[in-house]
Amino acid sequence: MARDGRCARAVVATLVALSAVLLAPMRLPAAAVPSSGAARQSYGPALPSYAAVLPSYAAGVPSHGAAPPSYGDSPPAPAGHGPRDRPGHGASQDTRQGPRHRGSYAVAVRLASLSPAVLRRPDGELTLSGTVVNTSPHRVTGARVGVRTGPAALGTRSGLALTAGRTALARADGEEIPHHTHRLPSLPPGAARDFRLRVPVADLRLGGAGAYGLTVHVARADGAVLGLTRTFLPVYPDGTAFEPLRTAVLWPVTDTPHMEALTLRTPGSVRPVFRDDALAAAFAKGGRLRRLVETGARQPVTWMVDPDLVAQARAMADGYRVARTPGATDPRHTTAGRGGRAAADWLAALKRAVRGRDVIALPYADPDLASLARAGDGGEALAGLLRRASRAGKDVVDRELHVDARADVAWPAGGAVDAGIAAYAERLGLETVLASGDGVRRSSGALLTAGATDDGAATLGARLTALTHDTTIASLLARSRPGTGAAGAPGRLALRQRLLAESLTAVRELPYAPRALVVVPPRRMSAGAARALAEAVSEGRKAGWLEPSRLEAAAQDPEPGQLRDATGYPVALRASELPAHTLAAVARDERRLRTLSKVLSDPRGTAASAHAAMARALSTSWRGDPAGARSYRRGVSRYLSASIDSVRLVPKSTVTVAGQSATIPVTVDNGLQQDLTGVELRVSSSRPERLDAVDRAVGVRASRAVSRTVRVRVRAHANGPVRLTARLHTSADGKPWGRPITFTAEVRSVPSGAVAFVAGGVGLIALAATFRLRRARARGGGAPGA
Repeated sequence: MARDGRCARAVVATLVALSAVLLAPMRLPAAAVPSSGAARQSYGPALPSYAAVLPSYAAGVPSHGAAPPSYGDSPPAPAGHGPRDRPGHGASQDTRQGPRHRGSYAVAVRLASLSPAVLRRPDGELTLSGTVVNTSPHRVTGARVGVRTGPAALGTRSGLALTAGRTALARADGEEIPHHTHRLPSLPPGAARDFRLRVPVADLRLGGAGAYGLTVHVARADGAVLGLTRTFLPVYPDGTAFEPLRTAVLWPVTDTPHMEALTLRTPGSVRPVFRDDALAAAFAKGGRLRRLVETGARQPVTWMVDPDLVAQARAMADGYRVARTPGATDPRHTTAGRGGRAAADWLAALKRAVRGRDVIALPYADPDLASLARAGDGGEALAGLLRRASRAGKDVVDRELHVDARADVAWPAGGAVDAGIAAYAERLGLETVLASGDGVRRSSGALLTAGATDDGAATLGARLTALTHDTTIASLLARSRPGTGAAGAPGRLALRQRLLAESLTAVRELPYAPRALVVVPPRRMSAGAARALAEAVSEGRKAGWLEPSRLEAAAQDPEPGQLRDATGYPVALRASELPAHTLAAVARDERRLRTLSKVLSDPRGTAASAHAAMARALSTSWRGDPAGARSYRRGVSRYLSASIDSVRLVPKSTVTVAGQSATIPVTVDNGLQQDLTGVELRVSSSRPERLDAVDRAVGVRASRAVSRTVRVRVRAHANGPVRLTARLHTSADGKPWGRPITFTAEVRSVPSGAVAFVAGGVGLIALAATFRLRRARARGGGAPGA
């Protein structure tokens, strides 16, 4: 028994010791975010005491249908493990370990302003302001807003991406700046409170020039982090002598097509029809396109303008119609557009903005070069259409903006270029292609900069030059779409500071080597992103690490380059290309337009309107909107079909031909909005031995929107029914037009009753003449014999 007791006590002792070992990590005190004035202790929270683990775990990992974790009353902390929060005046124990992703934070921190954007003097102040919003379902109390900066400048641009994507505090975030916090009042669920922090630059304890991570967090006194946001703090002390980064910024002015091929003709005017009136808002004060022009004005940028957008603005300013249903074919089913004044004002603002600046006229409607290059015969058939449209587009830009625009720049989607795209760009007469560095390799550039940022030109054959641009900045501008009002301030600030950090870190990669940066924003850059980009370029220029450069300068001294093959083309970009059958359909429409033009009295205007619409159907702006692309292309096809079908023969049933010669009436209906010429009517007979047409072809002329009766001469040879076929043909080449009509002609050249009557009369006359002749002979023979 004693031995059994000793064994039992040994087992118990062993279990107790093992429990002590297992539970030792859970008895560590929760690592606190130091309060103001406290020494910086830890960069990550430790596990709470064992007493709090089970409740926290149960609340933090709820079962399906369980209530969300509470940020209201918290259980008492064990002795020696931090202050006790009174019930109803603190966040729950859930947050003590810190959330593992942003979605689990109790509050959202929105940083709306940071001034100055770049620290250049050691004796100034950094001012931050923003808003804290309680996004949890429970009250948050006893919290404060603090700020911390990284201990060293970030050395690589990839490091910027890692820092921006981190959601939890880490050692690299540095320690909270003591004595500079903002205490928050009690926040009920959904409540928002503004904050403002003023931190002397000296207290930030920053090093030399570079981009530092900056974190604004909300924490409790016991160290629980309730929320945070990150940005970057560029530092460039006055007197820093880094080689400035020569920066060329392109400023795209493009939009999705809105004008259709359809027009409404009146005796005194021709009004284009738009599928919607969205451009009216975009051109108006506060609209995206208006803000884009206002932001780019007086900036050292190169303007990239889609001529079709300028043409649409001019059409609106001169008067336009809006379809009640996009893609409709009847111009009478439209309403007057309301954006004429806004379009005229926008054109005037754009003309002022580009004065004295470089202007690029993109190929008309900004065609999708990659889709066209891979479309085979469809792309080849459309090359001529695009060349003609682009020549006309340059004339539009030059005339409306009073500039001499450059018109030899290709801009493939995403800057992705392969041999096929390069060849198609050359086919269109383009000489410079904007390319991402992923698709074009310069022979010596990579060795010179050892992977550092350095955009430049590379020759691709004898006539084409590729100008590489920064894909990271392009991606940031494409992903970020902050608003322009107060609600968009946090997004604009984050983007501005990130762009500043990107460019400054690029300079620090090789601080004393001359290099270039080419910035190509997305086609539909948001107004908020444009504002952030303009502010970042302006701040970098004032600080001294950015130096404006013209596009021509960036393209000078090209090096031999090499393109990737088609297998390296990005999968995502290939998936968004225009389908080959769409391009083939546009090519068919172009051929049908040539046929339609042959019968019009004024083919130039109709052809120009339809050709422009076909070019719009090929626009790069349709990427990401396949339904919109399909709808627009089908609208163009329906317009052509309706135009061709509106010139037709009116069906008829039976006509009667009385006599050996007659005329047969055939009615031609002209539903076009202009006079009909260049078409002729031909009639053929199923029984030419009975009835045939004297006129092989009869010319047809009809005023707009009227019907015209054409008379065809025929000759009858015998009685009986004859099937006649009438069809229109183009006069120029004799090709059939539209559908034929077939009808029956009843020939009655000499009716049978009339023939019998005439024959009987002739017989009677002959009989009477014979009788009289015999009586005359009888009288003459009797007189001499008496």
